[in-house]
Amino acid sequence: MSKLSDQVVLVTGSSRGLGLAIARAFHTEGCRLVLNCSGPDSYPRTQEIAKDLGGIAIQADVTDAEQVLSLFGQAERQFAEPISVVVNNALADFKFNGNGRKSLGTIEWGDFDKQLRVAVQGALNTTKAALPGFEKLGRGRIINIGSNLVQNPVVPYQDYCAAKGALLAFTHSMAAELGPKNITCNLVAGGLLKVTDASSATPSEVFDQIAAATPLRRVTTPDDLAGAVLFFASPWANAITGQQVIVDGGLVMS
Repeated sequence: MSKLSDQVVLVTGSSRGLGLAIARAFHTEGCRLVLNCSGPDSYPRTQEIAKDLGGIAIQADVTDAEQVLSLFGQAERQFAEPISVVVNNALADFKFNGNGRKSLGTIEWGDFDKQLRVAVQGALNTTKAALPGFEKLGRGRIINIGSNLVQNPVVPYQDYCAAKGALLAFTHSMAAELGPKNITCNLVAGGLLKVTDASSATPSEVFDQIAAATPLRRVTTPDDLAGAVLFFASPWANAITGQQVIVDGGLVMS
C-alpha cells in the first residue's frame, strides 16, 4: 500500500460526528477526501466542510446502488484516480438512550431492516462500486465501523447490535474473498463515544459509569477511534485483514 497522502478516501456519513472526525484525521495526513451525506438537508454543511478540507462533497444514499456508483464515478473524474480507501461509517438514524430503547416486546422487524440496510447493504454497495477502481490500482482498503456492543451488549439495542454483528461477519467474508486482489477489509469497533449526535441522548451518568469501568478511566472520543481507522488505511497494516480492533479504552478485552 502506498503512503497515506497518496490515497483518495471516501468516508460515508461524514457530515458530522464520528465520520467528520475520521475525515479530518485523513485530511491531516494529506489525503484527498470524498465526504458523503445522504440527505439534502445536510448537503450544504457537507459542502462547506469539504471545502475547508480540500475535498469534495457528494450526496448519496448508501442503500441505493445507483447513487453509490454515481458517487464513485464523480470522485474518479474529480481526482483523475479511483477511490482507494473506503470507510463505511454511515449510520441509520439512531439514539443511544437505554431508557428510551425498544424492548423485545415492542421492537419490530422494520427497526432491524432500517439498521441492516444502512450497515450491511450500504457496505455491500460501496464495496461493489469500489472494486473496479481497486483492481485498476492493484490495491484497496475497506474499513468498516462497528461497535463493542456486539461483544458486550450492556444495553441491548437489539436492532443496532444485530446490524453491527452482521457487518462484522461480512467483514470476515469480504476479507477472505478480496485478499487475493490485494484488498484488505477490517473493522474498527467503537465504544460509546463522547459526544456524537447519536450519543447526545445518552444520560450523563452513563458516561460517568463507563469511565469508571474502563481501565483508562475515560470515555472514548471520535478522535480516538479515528486513529485506529488511519492505522488500517496505512502501510503499517499491509498484512492485516479480516480483523476487528475495539477502541473503547479497554472496556472490552479480547
